[in-house]
Amino acid sequence: MSNIETRPASRTVDELLAGAGSMTGISEWVEVTQAMIDQFADATHDHQFIHVDPARAKAETPFGGTIAHGFLSLSLLSALAMNALPPLKGATMGINYGFDKVRFISPVRSAARIRGHFRLAEFTQRKPGEYMSRYEVSVEIEGSDKPALVADWLGIAIIPHKDGEISA
Repeated sequence: MSNIETRPASRTVDELLAGAGSMTGISEWVEVTQAMIDQFADATHDHQFIHVDPARAKAETPFGGTIAHGFLSLSLLSALAMNALPPLKGATMGINYGFDKVRFISPVRSAARIRGHFRLAEFTQRKPGEYMSRYEVSVEIEGSDKPALVADWLGIAIIPHKDGEISA
């Protein structure tokens, strides 16, 4: 996955609050290999031929070969975000809170390269020590006019109080 684990410099709460609506991160390219697709098929028990049988997928689909599961493309957002989005200074953990919207626009063919585009749409304090982010995300497919997917992705960052306690 190249340098997918290289992260940008961390940001403070104030920087993220001020940057909501304009901050953008773009990840490095990641190749979606047939081995990744096969492993995802094994993990999810989704062995539909369009994902795991290159010869049949080439002969029987308009895709010209196998395609990644939509949920595989979606699950790669975590890895794509790691080198595109700055960590929050002082945060002890980030929690995936889910999605407000997900749309699968275009299939990702085996051996295609994808990258994530992230825009911080909102960053708000929910309660002391807990911040919610909403990123507008699109996953670009190299050489394609259409993205693989678009989503509104929610996350929660936890920053403990000075005494180490987290608000409940």
